[in-house]
Amino acid sequence: MKRFIIKEFLHIFRDIRSMVILFGMPVAQVLLFGFAISNEVRDVHVAIVDPSHDVITNAIVQKMFASGYFLPGGELSSSSEIEESFRQGKNKMVVVFSNDFATRFQRGEKPSVQLIADASDPNTANLLVSYAGNIIQNYSRQLIIAPNVPVVNPETRMLYNPALKSVYMFVPGIITVLLMLVSAMMTSISIAREKELGTMEVLLVSPLKPFHIVAGKVMPYVLLSFINALSILALSYTVFGVPVNGSLLLLLAESILFILLALSLGIFISTISNNQQTAMMLSMFALMLPTILLSGFIFPVENMPLPLQIFSTLMPPRWFIIIVKSIMLKGTGIAYFWKETLILIVMTIVFIVASVKKFKIRLS
Repeated sequence: MKRFIIKEFLHIFRDIRSMVILFGMPVAQVLLFGFAISNEVRDVHVAIVDPSHDVITNAIVQKMFASGYFLPGGELSSSSEIEESFRQGKNKMVVVFSNDFATRFQRGEKPSVQLIADASDPNTANLLVSYAGNIIQNYSRQLIIAPNVPVVNPETRMLYNPALKSVYMFVPGIITVLLMLVSAMMTSISIAREKELGTMEVLLVSPLKPFHIVAGKVMPYVLLSFINALSILALSYTVFGVPVNGSLLLLLAESILFILLALSLGIFISTISNNQQTAMMLSMFALMLPTILLSGFIFPVENMPLPLQIFSTLMPPRWFIIIVKSIMLKGTGIAYFWKETLILIVMTIVFIVASVKKFKIRLS
């Protein structure tokens, strides 16, 4: 009995994959959940519309940027540039001061301050206007020297999601997560299944080239995943009322691109896996947690430590979520997210090439 237990210990210690699952996954999950999950907002770019540039408005702006929550996002010449700033993804909020702000405040009048936030992420928008509103109110209280001078209460305006419906944030993220996980998992077990059934040798000795095998594995799932994407979009529009303010054709084209990326990633995972169980575990561990935590689906990327922010750039869902929100909620075109589209194209090519090369190694 004792020797049998020792033998089992040695067997586990010699299996690198078992050691990774036993010790690597818990450490990785604790680090991801500990650093990525945060409801705080910091280092968010905020633009300013300040026609007066007086002492009080300058002091308020300085206090906001000194708080640690906000970063300068530039100064806009007028309110007409606000929506364009949001569409470009530069800023999450804009602070608009009224004309003659200091003069009106000193006269005992109530100058207006408007906080306009990008509410495509309603939780972040709520926190931003709350932080900024508290800073402005506290500073205005410090300036009150007469009882008739009112406290400045900022007005708030939420663009793209005036009702602050959380479904506007979750639906684009759910579309991304489902397409990524389902598409990648379906293909990740396809070649691994061929290996287990012993039919991989037949494919390898056939006249088919590695590219043809990879394409043959991917193409059927492209159609099935596209039907899945159509059903998700139909449900989000009819059941949850999430609008598609931009081009539906562009959204479908971007969805096909993302599906191709997810499928090619699944094929790559299957080429490096010896069996279906390994392929499934790699898909779950390498895709599910990073997709949910590091894509900006639930937790803003700006809140994460710099190493995780850098690592999140390798997550395809991060770029697709930006594209989906831009089309569905902001109604923008390809000119506003061509960089994200290019990143997805490059990632797709990289995984396809890597999968084909892996096949060539097996053939040799």
